[in-house]
Amino acid sequence: MTTAALQTVLTVPERFRGPAEIANGGWISGTVAEALNGLESAVEVTLHAPTPLETELRLEHVANSASLSQDGKLLVEAIPVAEHLTGPGFVPFNEAARAEAGFPGWKGHAFPECFACGLREPGDGLRVFPGPVDGADVVAAGWRVPFTVTDEDGAVPVAVVGAVLDCVTGWAHFAPGESALLGRLTLQVDRRVYPGGTYSVVAKATGREGRKLFGESAIYEVDGTLVAAARATWIAPR
Repeated sequence: MTTAALQTVLTVPERFRGPAEIANGGWISGTVAEALNGLESAVEVTLHAPTPLETELRLEHVANSASLSQDGKLLVEAIPVAEHLTGPGFVPFNEAARAEAGFPGWKGHAFPECFACGLREPGDGLRVFPGPVDGADVVAAGWRVPFTVTDEDGAVPVAVVGAVLDCVTGWAHFAPGESALLGRLTLQVDRRVYPGGTYSVVAKATGREGRKLFGESAIYEVDGTLVAAARATWIAPR
């Protein structure tokens, strides 16, 4: 018996770039993860190659996997995983917002055009600027959700949540001017995010192995309720 594949055409708007000319890794991870199962469970997304912008791509869901490809070349693949992510721990919003003053990107940003953590105009980019939290081994930022990132239901798409969870894990490692590319993101969304809300975004570096950088992140409501969590693997340049 053969399971029929569900196929759609996807084009990533330039707005959702990370580095110039390619999609933000977290945004595309969230897009493919949501196509898989609506995030009824945690989803592991592997980025095999950079995803181009403003190009017709094939998004396919078959059985227990979803994939994104271009002219037969696999770009992104997602599978469900049986685990529950708990995040690095809650940081109150005001404390997370104060940590933004130490954001390494103020002194040097390899991808200042990034949708999630770049120095873009308010309402265009998300402007999530994580900095070190005093007395803790985490970085954090206060996310003030713009009204310009909503879907037709008035909530924030999983793709945008993925972008937030992605970049913050990188900044748990990066010094000013340093960079890497996302290789894998395991994503879990427990609650919806709404525009106009204020959330704490927290991340922690969990290790390094050669060129691989590991981290975990989470988004919390003001009362500490876990909204979404992720585990990331980054690949540093040679």
